[in-house]
Amino acid sequence: MLEPIAIVDDATFDAHHERGGGHPERPERLTAARAGLYATLDADHRVSLDAPPARPEQLCWIHDSAHVERIERALEQGYGHLDPDTFFSPGSREAALRAAGGAAALVTELCADEGSRRGVALLRPPGHHAEPNRAMGFCLYNNVAIAAMAALQAGCQRVAIVDWDVHHGNGTQAAFERDPRVLFVSLHQYPCYPGTGAPEEVGLGAAAGTTANLAIPPGQGSETYAYAFRRVVLPALDRFEPELILVSAGFDAHARDPLAQMQLDTESYAAMASALLRSADRLCQGRIAFILEGGYDLQALSDCWSSVGRSLLGEHTELDESPPDESGQAAVDATAAALQAHAPL
Repeated sequence: MLEPIAIVDDATFDAHHERGGGHPERPERLTAARAGLYATLDADHRVSLDAPPARPEQLCWIHDSAHVERIERALEQGYGHLDPDTFFSPGSREAALRAAGGAAALVTELCADEGSRRGVALLRPPGHHAEPNRAMGFCLYNNVAIAAMAALQAGCQRVAIVDWDVHHGNGTQAAFERDPRVLFVSLHQYPCYPGTGAPEEVGLGAAAGTTANLAIPPGQGSETYAYAFRRVVLPALDRFEPELILVSAGFDAHARDPLAQMQLDTESYAAMASALLRSADRLCQGRIAFILEGGYDLQALSDCWSSVGRSLLGEHTELDESPPDESGQAAVDATAAALQAHAPL
């Protein structure tokens, strides 16, 4: 019998919204995600965790104090923007603190001797674009990076982050590109916002080889993502041997999504989730957490979370066996070649 899946969700996340509405990063995203996930994971299959506000020292694991102070001062204004893409509202301070704190609490649970082994964090605002000294791309604090540091604080020696959001997780990379304890693997449309994540970005100094950027051309689908998993993602995890896998789970590479031009479908995400769950079972005693990032088509978001829920319950979906086209294969091979000198796959 499967142990219950630990879930972090909080009503305060819904109070983060742009004045007047219309922004793609809107509260309805969580309504859709909840509908899909909870239709699959009923009450017998999940346990709810609180999302405590992140403490200042937890934020400063990743962000410098000046960044935290800037966010605090800005959010006192009620409504506004930190940049053209990144809004805040009267409910944003509580939401952002509880998103970061909830991610850390989930990981602390997964790392405990008697805790759950699998978890989901349905968080807003998202986090993977937030850099150590800058909010951007809808993100205020970097939830998944703070979660990774919580795992290291809890005693893990190695943590892996797999970011399948269609946009490069520049903030997460910036947080860990010099830290050999954290493997960061990103699959993203390239070129696309924020413009980072070239294959040659492999980490710096002692951490060279612990960053893998799969810069995938627009229009690619399940064949290329499956090839990327087989050629780079899964071998990188095997080589690194993490004690915890964190997934920056954005669903904006779905063909329906309005903010990008990829062609994944619901089964593509089920297959990637299944592959990562198998890696977690093999490498880190099943410890894995899926943390919400992007995904802006509501039906696609709901359907994809339902597929992840089925995977968490043990339904296995195989990666696409079809070969990628020439441009997709070349993109994946470029990443493998860039890593070759530092971390042969």
